[in-house]
Amino acid sequence: MAELTAFHTLTAQMKREGIRRLLVLSGEEGWCFDHALKLRDALPGDWLWISPQPDAENHCSPSALQTLLGREFRHAVFDARHGFDAAAFAALSGTLKAGSWLVLLLPVWEEWENQPDTDSLRWSDCPDPIATPHFVQHFKRVLTADNDAILWRQNQPFSLAHFTPRTDWHTATGAPQPEQQQLLQQLLTMPSGVAAVTAARGRGKSALAGQLISRIAGSAIVTAPAKAATDVLAQFAGEKFRFIAPDALLASDEQADWLVVDEAAAIPAPLLHQLVSRFPRTLLTTTVQGYEGTGRGFLLKFCARFPHLHRFELQQPIRWAQGCPLEKMVSDALVFDDENFTHTPQGNIVISAFEQTLWRSDPETPLKVYQLLSGAHYRTSPLDLRRMMDAPGQHFFFYRRLAKTRLPGRCGWWMRADYLNNSVRRYGQVFVARGVIWWPSRWRRTVAIHWQRHCVDGGSAG
Repeated sequence: MAELTAFHTLTAQMKREGIRRLLVLSGEEGWCFDHALKLRDALPGDWLWISPQPDAENHCSPSALQTLLGREFRHAVFDARHGFDAAAFAALSGTLKAGSWLVLLLPVWEEWENQPDTDSLRWSDCPDPIATPHFVQHFKRVLTADNDAILWRQNQPFSLAHFTPRTDWHTATGAPQPEQQQLLQQLLTMPSGVAAVTAARGRGKSALAGQLISRIAGSAIVTAPAKAATDVLAQFAGEKFRFIAPDALLASDEQADWLVVDEAAAIPAPLLHQLVSRFPRTLLTTTVQGYEGTGRGFLLKFCARFPHLHRFELQQPIRWAQGCPLEKMVSDALVFDDENFTHTPQGNIVISAFEQTLWRSDPETPLKVYQLLSGAHYRTSPLDLRRMMDAPGQHFFFYRRLAKTRLPGRCGWWMRADYLNNSVRRYGQVFVARGVIWWPSRWRRTVAIHWQRHCVDGGSAG
């Protein structure tokens, strides 16, 4: 089939340029599955297959994907025909090597927004799956506006677009890159204390941590949410790599010159604080994108306890080229960028309320509110975006200042108490600040504040 030849040629071009792309296959189940298999057979690679059911070789369920963070694959299929686990989708994108395809399987394009999404059982607090029209419409808007993503719909004409060649990319050699080398020098001479390195995926945080361990004169202990996610760190640390799970480390009396915590924002803050207090030097690495914990919120909520924290950020991608189309698509679709909230708004305050229908008529406003919530909170995830868009019983407001900007300065998220089941009450990450009963028995409140990028603390949950 002619399309496969074109895909083979484009894949070779992508590898030279050091980029990854998204390919969406939208149609009936058999059509999507057959086309994904043909691509898998035509393009050599690992072809990790993410699906609730073991439909193909090298299968992994969305819920188990977290254990693969820190590993790398060439090409993957993400099956979202019955449910879209946005966090798993984002995490998968971060595991793909330069030159890879992420093939996304979706229902028939016209039917998708009315189809119940099984993933909604995790965040909607409904007994049965619900349709998620606001998320679907948002994803479609982002996809169709992205000239680098490819949409292949059943029963629609398709030809693979020609993409203007980019500059050839040179893969990292394994030696520290200039940005990493500068941070290494500062870490190696750091007195006792806590250092935090934040970055988006693919910037070499884990490699940096491993390089530090291999160079220190003393000993180090590594901990992380899952040992399998520390493969890259272990590779660079060499024979000095020593891993202990967080709970086992807390229960032990182990000591070392350094504690290195990979993906620290994914570890509960009380546990993390107890671990950090036991070691003379600690390096915390975490991802600024919300599928593993929001790094900027992590710095506000957890690292604020350490007044002399050494803060570092890696910005240059190492595992793929700058401007990778897949990275941009995932960031836009799951609203990972909160950089607009780095300046204090000016002007008179105006208070506005809105409902979920605003995602249809004026999506820019709820997007900005979510960005503020994400940037202010310790562990916001794409699950919270799905809830905000489509879960029943959600109500919102924001304060903003009348000026040239439309950016909100504060925002609130109310949830009807009868929509909060026990699991939601148990997991605090749904809240941006501590939830409180605002109106007896009917409402729960979540509030975030922009100025100085601090959260409003409304009291304890009832």
